[in-house]
Amino acid sequence: MKRCPDCGEWKPSDAFPRNRRTKDGRHPYCKPCHNARGRETRERLYGGSRHYHLVRRYGIGAAEVEELIRKQAGACPICAKPDPEHVDHDHATARVRGVLCFNCNGGLGQFRDDVQALRNAIEYLEDGAGALVGANDLVASARDRARKLQVVS
Repeated sequence: MKRCPDCGEWKPSDAFPRNRRTKDGRHPYCKPCHNARGRETRERLYGGSRHYHLVRRYGIGAAEVEELIRKQAGACPICAKPDPEHVDHDHATARVRGVLCFNCNGGLGQFRDDVQALRNAIEYLEDGAGALVGANDLVASARDRARKLQVVS
């Protein structure tokens, strides 16, 4: 049993977060008090959890994200869906590119920001936009696309 200095309650030691640096291996504050202190600190120092994570991950705050959304006319620059929420960044340079909707941000992530793969996907969609094709036509189309990829690479 251990007493939490914030709430003053005696609780079992597993009610306290682990901490290798203390003698007993547990934080002085119980989990609910520990979490409340963390929330209060984020709010006090960073203006909230969203702002804290934006600064930590992308180097920009909530105000800068709102400014980007305003510059994008309040919509996703890819699909024009209103109120985008997801910060998009270049994984190679960490540079923020814009703010996208959930689906567009996830789509770019699935293509691993590979411009050629996105071009191939566009070509695939445009080629398949006509009537249904037979299995032999699909195989031939896939072979042609694979040959183009080998020539480009």
